[in-house]
Amino acid sequence: MLVVTRFDVPDSDAAGFLPLAQAALAAFAARPGYLRGRIGRAADDPTQWVLTTEWVGVGAYRRSLSAYDVKVDAAPLLARGRDEASAFEVLHASEGDGTAVVGPSRRAHDAAQVGVGEASGPSVSDV
Repeated sequence: MLVVTRFDVPDSDAAGFLPLAQAALAAFAARPGYLRGRIGRAADDPTQWVLTTEWVGVGAYRRSLSAYDVKVDAAPLLARGRDEASAFEVLHASEGDGTAVVGPSRRAHDAAQVGVGEASGPSVSDV
């Protein structure tokens, strides 16, 4: 699982952004299933930043979001991210030694038809 969150950071906020991103990355790094992370800034536009993390799977990433340290150190930063898709399944990876890792999609066969919260079953009334 690859998570890519992009940020628009004005020049006036750049000095304070990196420590916030570092704290968020440290909070993620302490969670089970975390593999690696990066903080980057665009070479051609220093107002464009990115935080990437890699996880063993979508479940590990989603579980990390409920951890106290992540809620304190990462959630406020992630809220500043662009409103766009950020979690991606890795289908092909090329390692530094030249080996390639290829995997099938792990998306559910009905992922395009069933939305979040719709697959759990019928709702139950409190009455």
